[in-house]
Amino acid sequence: MTMSLDNLRIGKKYYLYNYGEESRFEVLERLEDKNYRVKDLLSLDTYELSDLIKYGTSDDFEIEEIRESSL
Repeated sequence: MTMSLDNLRIGKKYYLYNYGEESRFEVLERLEDKNYRVKDLLSLDTYELSDLIKYGTSDDFEIEEIRESSL
């Protein structure tokens, strides 16, 4: 079951699946309601979470916390 964007926590790592695209990121800071500055775990780029979901969420939208044991 997917979680709400309101439940994201600074310093935690998450997996996001939306419109067939996968992303793994760490939350760096909260910018405003439901928007965060995040660091991509593969490229180490930083960007805003709103950039990943700016076209909305699809039927396959999924966001889950990555547990340290599942990295």
